[in-house]
Amino acid sequence: MAAHTREHRSFLAAAEKKLLIAIARRLPPAINSDHLTALALVAMALAGASYALARWDVRPLWVAVAALALNWFGDSLDGTLARVRKVERPRYGFYVDHVLDIAGATLLFGGLAASGFMHPLIALGLLIAYLLVAGEVFLATSVHGVFRMSFSGFGPTELRILLAAGTIALFRDPHVDLGAFGRMRLFDFGGLIGIAGMAVAFMVNVVRNTTALARLEPRPGVSHERQTDRSVRLQADLGRST
Repeated sequence: MAAHTREHRSFLAAAEKKLLIAIARRLPPAINSDHLTALALVAMALAGASYALARWDVRPLWVAVAALALNWFGDSLDGTLARVRKVERPRYGFYVDHVLDIAGATLLFGGLAASGFMHPLIALGLLIAYLLVAGEVFLATSVHGVFRMSFSGFGPTELRILLAAGTIALFRDPHVDLGAFGRMRLFDFGGLIGIAGMAVAFMVNVVRNTTALARLEPRPGVSHERQTDRSVRLQADLGRST
């Protein structure tokens, strides 16, 4: 875990990287990565509290949008600042950054559960799905040495933008029209899509990484020739079944 590479292929990754480097070079020396990491956690707690307060007054939703922007600033910039200043602490940074991400996500989804805009069970499902994906990513990083930060073009920044856009949409109409299926709360609909998307990401990555590791570490006692023969027979059986 001390040495791993970061793989970030989201839609906004290239432009975001240039922006973050430019900001990091202009930050005063008194600000360090720990300050930014703490800011990210505080911002996520503020977002969660704002959603909870919106149950009685929608105006705190604007605070939630601003808090999501602050979270992006702190969470995305802390590692960049360390790399620009060449003061990386790989193990410390990886652990602290992501354990606080888990805490922040719990606060965020807790706020959504209390907001009245999302059913508490859907908020809980989102948290569970997030933790499953996060756990798989951390395990994959440990065994592969590659920290993948996105799936199918979506990473943390894209998800924050979607959540902020949905939050602003709540001012107009907190429901979505599903035609013959009637109307549904916007955040319930988005939450179900989020759960499904993270479940797919989890399963795809588990299958992909398990397969790759099985090839790297074949079962003891099975020779290469026997594995090849088994693969040929399997392909022939699949051919006959189609």
